[in-house]
Amino acid sequence: MGDLEIRPATTDDIPAIVAMLADDPLGAQRESPDDLTPYLAALERLTADPNQQLVVAVREGRVVGTLQLTIIPGLSRRGSTRSIVEGVRVHADERGSGLGTRLIEWAIEESRRQDCQLVQLTSDNTRTDAHRFYERLGFTASHVGFKLQL
Repeated sequence: MGDLEIRPATTDDIPAIVAMLADDPLGAQRESPDDLTPYLAALERLTADPNQQLVVAVREGRVVGTLQLTIIPGLSRRGSTRSIVEGVRVHADERGSGLGTRLIEWAIEESRRQDCQLVQLTSDNTRTDAHRFYERLGFTASHVGFKLQL
């Protein structure tokens, strides 16, 4: 993994990121790789917010993974800061290579650097392989999540 770079995403990375987001049954239903306009606008909002980091993993000049890390200051847990990991994706050619572990390790390290006391994430109920992956990395399925589609 020595040739792997994890860096902030740029506009040039958006097509590869969106392709990875769309590359599974859930993503195929909710992503639109043919229209990058909303993704570019979202990248502008993310880049302008100091509590947001959208990163890509690059190997040999090719985007092979991505995730978003959000830092949330709070009052609960004695004023703890937490991070949320979202949109973790690894290119199909790289699955099983350890890249997902490296991305999550990066998110944990960055969360520590930002003085977070908790790292949290959600994963769709149907992603049982992902659940096993996160549990191997020390995450516990401790809460039930709820979403409201607007």
